[in-house]
This record gives sequence, structure tokens and C-alpha cells, in this order.
Amino acid sequence: MVLVLDVSNFNWSDYNYTYDEPGYDDSCCREVCDQTSSMAFDSIFIPILYSVAVVVGLLGNGLVLVVLWQKKRSWSVTDTFVLHLSVADILLLLTMPLWAVEAVNGWNFGSGLCKLTGALFQVNFYCGIFLLACISLDRYMSIVHAVQMYSRKKPWVIQLSCMTVWFLSLLLSVPDWIYLQASSDSRRGGKTECTHWYPSNTWRIFFRCLYHAVGFFIPAKVLLVCYTRILLRLQRGSQRGAQKQRAMRVILALVVAFFICWTPYNLVLIVDTLHTNQSINSSSSCYTNTALDIAITATSTLGYLHCCMNPVLYAFVGVKFRRHLLEMARPISSRLKGRVSTVSRRSSVWSESVDTSNTSAF
Repeated sequence: MVLVLDVSNFNWSDYNYTYDEPGYDDSCCREVCDQTSSMAFDSIFIPILYSVAVVVGLLGNGLVLVVLWQKKRSWSVTDTFVLHLSVADILLLLTMPLWAVEAVNGWNFGSGLCKLTGALFQVNFYCGIFLLACISLDRYMSIVHAVQMYSRKKPWVIQLSCMTVWFLSLLLSVPDWIYLQASSDSRRGGKTECTHWYPSNTWRIFFRCLYHAVGFFIPAKVLLVCYTRILLRLQRGSQRGAQKQRAMRVILALVVAFFICWTPYNLVLIVDTLHTNQSINSSSSCYTNTALDIAITATSTLGYLHCCMNPVLYAFVGVKFRRHLLEMARPISSRLKGRVSTVSRRSSVWSESVDTSNTSAF
């Protein structure tokens, strides 16, 4: 499976180059690595983790949407961003079953669905990251500078910001529409997979650098700077007691969760890119290639589990959300209690009638 960009290690046989330079020896042999070990790892690890992500993520984000719908008349700016964030996470989660099937049986859905699913995956990935940055900027401006970036009197400004995020995410998915295709690789046992095929290694490195910059480093810097200054402001502020401690815990959880989920994957991907460039001009061991393949699969899966954590970090931790959730649960709980008491009464009456009939029979 290919996550975000081409996660399979670069190999000379991956690209159909034509060499016309003098001195190029076409008979030069390179070791072709069998990727059976990494494929076996993918076929077990990806379906299990993605299944957990789909169940937990759809449940959590679904509850967020229900609560937001119930309280739509009193939405705040953050609630609007959380709505779009939950939609992005749900759409990303809906693509995971296809990737899980690919890990086990290969991609049997054609190149058209490969491009569509990969682009949809990419759009919602970038959208989720950008919306997190928007939420942090809004909180930073309101807490540190006491400036409201958005006003309830102008809701169209908030929606315009969200639409801009979706549009930028769509633009960043253009390479997936162009270069994704269903193809087989002899190194992977002829298994058909949905993967990127770039015209040259230069394009491959360019898109990886674009992902590192736009998909991680810039949002990470925004999150780190905003929440660091928010914490400093809270420490110097007049707030005391439990409210201040809860605010600091939530902010720390947001930052820590983001970096725990995405830092390992980006570090491994950088190592893989450097290893790829070195392996072009020198031989590379199959053990290293396999280790990088497994590391990319494990860390990328950890990164995508972040969409399951968003409901907990941005909603369930909040006092208001818990209160709204409890308010929604009360009618259901009352109905269940009413049904239980009705069943209990019926059971009691039935037992007494049986006892009476038995008594009168003797």
C-alpha cells in the first residue's frame, strides 16, 4: 500500500529510463530485493490496525457530528472547524478498507478507483492537518492577543476559510490523479498495487519534499508556536485552579498527540529518501530495504490513527461536549429504564399469575 506518497523503497527497476549517455553499461547488474517479508508484515499489520481505526474513528467522529448537529444554533468558531475536521477524518477513514484489502489480496479495483481513492485519501489528510493549524491559530489570537479572527456576525468568513482549506488540499492531490495507477512489481511477487509511478526520481523527491514541508513541518511549526505561547500566556495570566490546569492539559495533549503520531513517519520517510538517493549510485542491502518498508508501514499507520484521536482531543476532553453528550444520553437512558421497569412488572405479574394458577390447581 502507498500512503501519502510512494512509500515503497526506490529501486532501479521501478523506473523505465532510457540511457543514451556515453559509457553507460546496460549489462551492469544490481541486486533485486525480494519484498516477501515486508509484504507479509503489511498483510497482517495494516488490516488489523485499519480495522480498529475505522471502528473507533467512525464512532468518535460520528458522535461529534451528532452533538454538533444538536447544538447547531449555538456553534462557536471552533465548532465549525471541528465539523469540517470530523468530515475530513470520516472520509479518510472510509478509504481505509480498500487499503486493507490491497495489503492482503492486492489492488483489484482498477486504476480509476486507485486514482479516486488515493486522491480522496490525500485531500482529507491535508485537510485534517490544515484545519488543526486553523484551530490553533484561532485559539492563539483569541487567548494571547485577545483578537477575534472570526465573528459570529460574519459566518461566511469562517466558511470561506474552510473552503480555502479544502481547495488547497484538492490542489495538493493533483499528483495522485496523475501518477497513481494500479500496477504490478516483480519484486513484490507480481502483486497488483495502487502506487505512484513518477517519470523520474527528481519528481519523486520533489513531491516528497513538498509533503514534508506542507504536510508536516509548516503545520507542526504553527502548532508548536501557537500552543507554546498560549501556555506561557496562561502561566502569566490571572487564571488559577482547576480551570487553568485543565486548559494546560488539553493544550499539551493536542501538541504531544500530533508530534507522537506524525514525527516517526516523517523521520523514517526522510531516511528512506536519503537511502534512495544513495542506492542509485551504490548497492543497497535487501535487509535495509525491507527494514525501511516495514518501518514506513508501521509509522504511517500510527500517523493515520491520529484521525481517531481528534474526537477525544478536541471534543471528548472538553467539558461542554461531555455535558451535551450526557444531555443527549439522558432520554435514551430514561427510555431504557422505562422498558426495563415495564418488562420487570410484566415478569412479576406473569410469575404471580402462574403461582396463583398453580395454587388453585391443587
